[in-house]
Amino acid sequence: MPLARAFAAAAAVLIVGAHEIISASAEDWPTHSLTLVVPWAAGGGTDVMGRILARRMSEILGQPVVVENISGGGGMVGSAHVARAEPDGYTFDFGSRSDAINMTLYKHPIYNFQADLAPVILVADQPTVLVARKDLPVDGLKDFVSYVKKNQGTIKLGSAGVGSTGGVDCEILNRMIGVSIQEIPYRGSGPAMQDLIAGQFDYFCTISGSAAAPLQNGLIKGIAALRHERLPSVPDVLTSFEQGMDFEASTWFGFFAPKATPAPIIKKLRDASAAAMQTPSVQEQLATNGTYVVSPDKQSTEYLQSIIGPEIEKNGAPLKAAGISVD
Repeated sequence: MPLARAFAAAAAVLIVGAHEIISASAEDWPTHSLTLVVPWAAGGGTDVMGRILARRMSEILGQPVVVENISGGGGMVGSAHVARAEPDGYTFDFGSRSDAINMTLYKHPIYNFQADLAPVILVADQPTVLVARKDLPVDGLKDFVSYVKKNQGTIKLGSAGVGSTGGVDCEILNRMIGVSIQEIPYRGSGPAMQDLIAGQFDYFCTISGSAAAPLQNGLIKGIAALRHERLPSVPDVLTSFEQGMDFEASTWFGFFAPKATPAPIIKKLRDASAAAMQTPSVQEQLATNGTYVVSPDKQSTEYLQSIIGPEIEKNGAPLKAAGISVD
C-alpha cells in the first residue's frame, strides 16, 4: 500500500475510534459527580438559585451536582475557570448577563464569552430591585432621588462587584438622575447585602433573589422594583414606572459548558436542566426567591446561542456611551 494511502487509512481509523470513544462516553455520561460553578460568593441570589436547581438535577442525573463558588471580576473569574475546564460535561457554569457586560466593561477580559463557552440552556430571569439601608430617611423613589442629589458627597453605594449587573444598573440610574456616587464593590451580592443590613453603606441595586428575603423580613428598605409589574415576592415595593421613572432592568441566567463539550453531552445536560426547571417544587422555591423560570419556548440550546451576541451589544452600548471601563 502506498505510504500516503497508509497514512490516510490510519487517520481514518483514528477518527472513527475517537468518534466511538466520544459516543460511548456521551452514552454513559454522567458516571460521577458534576460541578456547577457559581461565579459569585455564597449566600447571594445567584448562589441560592444555583443550589435549588443543583439539588433537583442531582436527583434527575443520578449523580451529585456540587455547587462551587468562584467569585471575582464581576463573575469573570468563575466563568474563565469553566472555559479552561475539561470539555467533558462535568464542570459547567452558571453564566448570566454579567458575562455579556464583561466583554465590554473590561478592556482585557480573561475569556471570550462567545468563543470559549458553549451555551446549554437559558434558565431564569430576575428583575433588579433598588434597596436601601433600613434607616435611610427616604420614602419612595422621588424622595430617594432628592436625598441622593443633596447628599452625593457623603452617600455610599454598594455593589456585588465591578461589572455586576446591579452595579451597572445603579451606575445607569445615577447618570439618569445626574449624580456621581463612589461605588464600594464586594465579591458578590451576599456579602454586600450583609453590610447593607448592618448599615455600612446607603443603597444597592441587586437582583430580586438577593433582595427578597431581607425585604420580607424588614431588614432593608425597598425603594423600587425596576420593572413594569410588581414582584409577587415583595408586592409592597412599588415599581419604578409606578413612581414616574421609565427605567427597567433585569438579569438573565443560563448554563454554559466549555466550548468543545460534545453535543450529545450538552443535550443530556440541557434535558436534565429543563426537567429540573419544570419541577413544580423547584418553581415554587424560585418564585419565593423572586426568580422567573423562562418559558419552554426559550429553553432550547439554540435560543440561548441566539441571544449572546445581541446581549453583548445591548449591554455594551450604555457602557460605551457613559465611558465606563475597567483595565
